[in-house]
Amino acid sequence: MQHIQLAGEKIEYQLKRSRRKSIGIRINHCGVQVCAPMGLSLSEIDQLVQTKARWIQQKLTEWNDRKPLKTLANDDRALYPLLGDLWKPGINAHGQLHMALAPCAAAKHASAADDILKPASAQKWIAAWYQQHAIACFSERLTLYAGRLNIAKPHFRLSHAKTRWGSCNSRGVIRLNWRLIQLPLRLIDYVVAHELCHLIEMNHSSAFWRLVAGIFPDYQQARRELNTYAIC
Repeated sequence: MQHIQLAGEKIEYQLKRSRRKSIGIRINHCGVQVCAPMGLSLSEIDQLVQTKARWIQQKLTEWNDRKPLKTLANDDRALYPLLGDLWKPGINAHGQLHMALAPCAAAKHASAADDILKPASAQKWIAAWYQQHAIACFSERLTLYAGRLNIAKPHFRLSHAKTRWGSCNSRGVIRLNWRLIQLPLRLIDYVVAHELCHLIEMNHSSAFWRLVAGIFPDYQQARRELNTYAIC
């Protein structure tokens, strides 16, 4: 791990060497990553990184301001988002785990919940609950938007990627991040529409964005809103 002073602030960055001819800088959930040519000295790398100081600080601020999604943490009184609403795990009269839509009071005072679960036993069940809803919802939305494009519904898989909401490969298989199920439906629809359009245009050209706009007109607003969330 390297570090550099940017505008009086110490910034750490991961340095990777490669056969590339120029420096590449990427900002993501891991922080700052710099990919540099093999023969470039550390002082030369630092000097070039300094020229991108304002851009780096802006992107780091954007990442820090993103709203984190819920993880399956060891928290026996947690509330879990599903399609934008908060749900509360509990135990029913038969001693079985279940989820119930959390009332506003529970959302504000989660620690006052009556149902207390053992986190270790609940995590696997909650993960399966998310997966079940994700598969059903994503399948339905893929069918809807594939119809709007007049194409066959593609095969899809759930993804656990840490940096991407969705992807589409050359074989026509779409991957959708399971964490999308925590977000409002309109944001899921945007990602679904986006990846389906890649079945026709495997790029981000103007032709691609015209396709997206044709089946999801409000894609720009949805894209901005999606960028306020951190995947992990």
